[in-house]
Amino acid sequence: MLKLSGEVLLGHRGSGIDHKILEGLCREIVEVKKLGAQIVIVIGGGNIWRYRDFKETGIERVTSDNIGMLATIMNATAMQSMFEKLGVDCRVASAIDIPQIAEPYLRRKVIRHLEKGRIVICAGGTGSPFFTTDSAAALRALETNCDVLLKATNVEGVYNKDPDKFKNAKKFSELTYHEVLEMDLEFMDQAAVSLCKESSVPIMVFNLKKRGNIKRAVLGEKTGTIIH
Repeated sequence: MLKLSGEVLLGHRGSGIDHKILEGLCREIVEVKKLGAQIVIVIGGGNIWRYRDFKETGIERVTSDNIGMLATIMNATAMQSMFEKLGVDCRVASAIDIPQIAEPYLRRKVIRHLEKGRIVICAGGTGSPFFTTDSAAALRALETNCDVLLKATNVEGVYNKDPDKFKNAKKFSELTYHEVLEMDLEFMDQAAVSLCKESSVPIMVFNLKKRGNIKRAVLGEKTGTIIH
């Protein structure tokens, strides 16, 4: 399971999708697929819409979260198109019923796609408001029997405080689920960490900006922070 934030697609744009960033990211994922890995992706929608960025609009939380889930479908279909341009079969499985654009998320069907060598992008979050795409990634990872949840970020791993704000922030190379929950580390919401903890799915947090890091993470090389 590869969890991507919508912001990774921004590049130097203020919002939306940077085509070059999208193509580069998809090419890296294709390289990983060539290793024989089965790949499920969950991507956020923060480059288009996110509740906390639009609070001042007065739009209620449920409606705003629904807009955010639609944004994830936009990102997923853009990514699907790029994979197909690169000659790779890809399916978008949406938690929200939108048949003109994506298949409905059906666990058995997603697993079958993976068995046939296709990349699957799970869109629409969990299909319910108040849940982050981190929670959606953890849930789909458990449902599709993923070996690991790879969370791509813009920093080197998990820190005790924000490394962009504090120069003395300490990076962890390894953590237990219990330590993450106890210290209330904010790299991922606690519901997602708890789901992984219950089923012993390790989480690897790494820097997506370094080319080749997805491949290194899949190969089990030391990069970022491992939570288990």
